[in-house]
Amino acid sequence: MQVSTNRIITTHCGSLPRPEEIVEPLRAKDGGEPFDRVQLAARVRKSVADVVAKQRELGIDVIDDGEHSKSSFSSYARGRIAGISPTEKTPDRHVEMTRDMLAFPEVYREMRLMFGARPSAKIKARAMTPLACTGPIKYTGHAEVQEDIDNLRAALANAPETEGFITAISPTNLEMYFPNQYYASDEEYLAALADALNEEYRAIVDAGFLVQLDDPRLITHYNRSPNLTVEENRKFIAVRVEAINHSLRGIPEEKVRFHTCYSVNVAPRVHDLELRHYVDLMLKINAQGYSFEGANPRHEHEWEVWKEVKLPAHKLLLPGVVSHCVYQVEHPELVAQRIERFASVAGRENVLASNDCGFATSAASDQVHADVAWAKLAALSEGARIASKRLWG
Repeated sequence: MQVSTNRIITTHCGSLPRPEEIVEPLRAKDGGEPFDRVQLAARVRKSVADVVAKQRELGIDVIDDGEHSKSSFSSYARGRIAGISPTEKTPDRHVEMTRDMLAFPEVYREMRLMFGARPSAKIKARAMTPLACTGPIKYTGHAEVQEDIDNLRAALANAPETEGFITAISPTNLEMYFPNQYYASDEEYLAALADALNEEYRAIVDAGFLVQLDDPRLITHYNRSPNLTVEENRKFIAVRVEAINHSLRGIPEEKVRFHTCYSVNVAPRVHDLELRHYVDLMLKINAQGYSFEGANPRHEHEWEVWKEVKLPAHKLLLPGVVSHCVYQVEHPELVAQRIERFASVAGRENVLASNDCGFATSAASDQVHADVAWAKLAALSEGARIASKRLWG
């Protein structure tokens, strides 16, 4: 991974707003519905080229394909892994009441009623068919991940010095989204997912790109499991860290970024798992860079955790310095201040400026408007320039 040797390097979490013409076909593709494969492939190639050019224009140093080949950061995997299919048996974890839903029931009820009327809701919500693991897990997405690689490589053809990354879902999230109805134990199921996803991760790294593992479930599980204590939740995380490391076997640590967050829940949040309760476990993941929320009102103060936690040698922080859940565009001076705080506790060379969470984690109504997303990335770049001048002179 690039290191901020003489200025702050900029990047982001992965997902960027998709053009409308690819949204519906992507949802059909990842939902197992009919779509025009040739037409979608052509549109995605162009869309990736455009989004790469936009990132470069805005001054982002480490860039990706915006996840423009995926309808969401997670559901894309359904078409790349055999053994996951519709099920007549309702998964036990199909409906979840989070701690915050229980604390603010009226707010969440009103939000559900208003969902379809949100200005950004360009697509009507579909009824989701329950999916589960109903057979042996096997990776089958070789052609699709190769297409992702080829599209990003082509888009970067005129900028071979630019570092690129491709996002991929973690085994932990698939374990939760697609419950086990086949393997003898959940541990066996998690190991099978880790084995399968290792093939996707290796393909990305072997092609010369960084791989970023997306794993919001690692820290949202606490909010989604109201009966768990913090200590019980730490045991849950510890098992998943082992599974993640198993999925990364054979892959150099310096080729891996790890991202976790509290999802795109733009609502009252008072029960997020605090950084201090999981940071030591996160640092055991065999990655060089760690991406996490650091810019929103619930977590901005947590930069101080790094005063007490020593960052291991050769590790990098990718803190959010602009937020996905606040529509106001951060002033570049505020962005610079946030960067400088992390530099003061982790070392200026060990900090890359990023955002809290993706701006378009799915091709649906939780997408931040493109104009806002680009303005936030511009503020991120300008803030990094301001911070660089102050940090290096």
